[in-house]
Amino acid sequence: MSGMDIQASIECVQLVPIFRQLDETAVRAIAALVRDHTYQAREQLFTAGTDADTLVIIARGQVKVTQSTASGREQLLRLLQLGDFDGEAVLFTPTERTTTATALTAVQACTISRQDFQHLLQATPPLALNVLNALGQRVVRLEAQATAANTTSVAARLANYLVETSAGMGHQAFDLPLPKKDLAAYLGTTPETVSRKLAEFSTRGWITQTGRRHIAINNSDALLTVE
Repeated sequence: MSGMDIQASIECVQLVPIFRQLDETAVRAIAALVRDHTYQAREQLFTAGTDADTLVIIARGQVKVTQSTASGREQLLRLLQLGDFDGEAVLFTPTERTTTATALTAVQACTISRQDFQHLLQATPPLALNVLNALGQRVVRLEAQATAANTTSVAARLANYLVETSAGMGHQAFDLPLPKKDLAAYLGTTPETVSRKLAEFSTRGWITQTGRRHIAINNSDALLTVE
């Protein structure tokens, strides 16, 4: 480990669903493999075309994961925030990254290499079985989440994004890491709709807007009840 005490490493490992349900001994064994990293805004965590040999777990901040289209345009695929991770599959099979991850804010991340993880699984077969069981349950949960995401409103998706961004940064007040046009694309809507919904949240007193991108959350519980 580098610069991270064992408790912090355990907490980082437990952010990943496939590790969360493992017993304490297994979690501690995985935590011993963790390396920590910090990135400033606009720094890249990884780039397309490089070896994908590391699971990346976000402990603080926000990261955009993008892919270049055939025309060379950058396409936003997803955002990673507190508890999100990228590269779960690389722990089990060699591959090459097809995406690029860029910090939108200051980011703290922890990583586990495939080589270290596979050595641990070979040394402890019961852990390997537990991880396989956890992976199966993960697939079931992801299918349920995908169904739910397709049925939620834009307002609910925006409200959830604001709460998750606040949690990921560790502050109630923050600057939106994404321009509104990119945020709108991420949420599957238009910049005008994002602006209108933010204004509605502000009118209700749930948030305070200052300038074009500064947001202060006043009532996260109310935001989480938006339908």
